[in-house]
Amino acid sequence: MHHLKITNLSSAYGKNVVLTDVSLTVDKGQVISLVGPSGSGKSTLLRVLVGLTPPTGGTVEIQGELINYNSKSSIKLSRDRMAIVFQQYNLFQNMDVMGNVTIAPIKIKKRDRKEVEAEAEDLLERVGLADKLTAYPDQLSGGQQQRVAIARALALQPDLLLLDEVTSALDPELVTEVLDTIRRLASDGMTMIIVSHEMGFVREISDQVVMMDEGRIIERGLPAEIFDKPTTDRAREFFGKILRH
Repeated sequence: MHHLKITNLSSAYGKNVVLTDVSLTVDKGQVISLVGPSGSGKSTLLRVLVGLTPPTGGTVEIQGELINYNSKSSIKLSRDRMAIVFQQYNLFQNMDVMGNVTIAPIKIKKRDRKEVEAEAEDLLERVGLADKLTAYPDQLSGGQQQRVAIARALALQPDLLLLDEVTSALDPELVTEVLDTIRRLASDGMTMIIVSHEMGFVREISDQVVMMDEGRIIERGLPAEIFDKPTTDRAREFFGKILRH
């Protein structure tokens, strides 16, 4: 059984079709990277998965269980199993790092505070921020804030982590620390779907690379296949431009 199975997924804003018949499977422990030009549907796919954007067709199953995106309880189940990190950190400015990481498990999942805080300390150590428990967001660099956002997502104990352009809002010198955090998560066996323009990183970390264009998957394969021997004209054009820079 696949960890995640997406079948013929479609989505539209009015007459603007943003996803068309997207089918994709993800196995436990895999890192799948979505690449392609801006507006190709990569971020929309992640938003549909967690119920932020409604699908207009197709199905999504996680661990064999079908998600009904018309049901609030089913969407809640999907969010219990999938956590998403966006390019904007969206931290609570009036809370310290510990508060930001623990608020959802305590308030939403009604878990024991001491237990959650102990787990949060471990998570913050994993992302290299063990010394920032009492710091506030405005005392942190962009890279540190993004690592807090990743720890906050992990505090929900997801089966699948979705990362949507998590380095695109960062200054170049801060990108590496966030990518190193994702590398550690991959080595720990975290199942992830990553949207990224960091092509060297995508090539290094991915088990499979999926290229999207105009709301469709047009090519998929191992990183070496996708980057070195793309089979479609559109993929050859895209990677030819991207990899020259």
